[in-house]
Amino acid sequence: MPSGKANKRRRQTTPAPPPVRVRGQKRERKASPKLLIAVAIAAVAVIVAVVLGLALDKSSPNAFAGVPAVGTLQGGLPGASDIEALFKGIPQSGTTLGSSKAPVTMTEFIDAQCPYCREFETTVMPSLVKNYVRTGKVRIQMEPWAFIGPDSTRGQAAELAAAEQGKAFNFAELLYFNQGEENTGWLDDSMIASTAKSIPGLRTQALNAARSSSAVKQAQQNVDKLALTDKVTGTPTLLVGPTGTKGTEVALSSPTDKAAVVAAITHALNS
Repeated sequence: MPSGKANKRRRQTTPAPPPVRVRGQKRERKASPKLLIAVAIAAVAVIVAVVLGLALDKSSPNAFAGVPAVGTLQGGLPGASDIEALFKGIPQSGTTLGSSKAPVTMTEFIDAQCPYCREFETTVMPSLVKNYVRTGKVRIQMEPWAFIGPDSTRGQAAELAAAEQGKAFNFAELLYFNQGEENTGWLDDSMIASTAKSIPGLRTQALNAARSSSAVKQAQQNVDKLALTDKVTGTPTLLVGPTGTKGTEVALSSPTDKAAVVAAITHALNS
């Protein structure tokens, strides 16, 4: 079972304090700047610990041995064929999905092992892609954030490595469809290799090499800085607005609150 109370709408970095009133509506209290800085420092410490402790974690240096050079659906993980169909033909550039001319942008801060992100990505995201991204109305900017634990950091690095091949969304979505219990070591090298070989066209060995590259490390730091700047305190966090703007955070009542996301997109389209 995921950590935290079952009725929490998203995975929080810290236990949520009592709700406060803002403009007449109940909202979650924002973390103080000092707390956000502490979270950023803690995130850096986690990354350093993972790098220094690779030999002690559940990752296997031989996980990619014998993996096909290019991914295929043959013998793929559950959900691989559906995910391939969902994103096929939609342009991906780095961690952006959809047309660069889309009038609305939705930025999503997600953690690879966040159970609430999994609920959103597997129930709400497919319809958003079909109805808004594929039609050219919305583009999605993914910010893969890592704050829950070492599995998050490994997943983040793999997603950013997949982004170099225009497969970040395929990779992230497939991880969610096969997500294990958080902080159990489920997202090890074997899972990353299994995910990579299940994505058609993905060059598996290139992804494996890129995970520890300076470019990916810099991208990880950039996401951490952006989360701090945007005062992100939990996942999933969604910002929706006209392309070229920061966007406004969507007040999700639950991870499957599709109506709130659609309302935000509709408002932005009419702005």
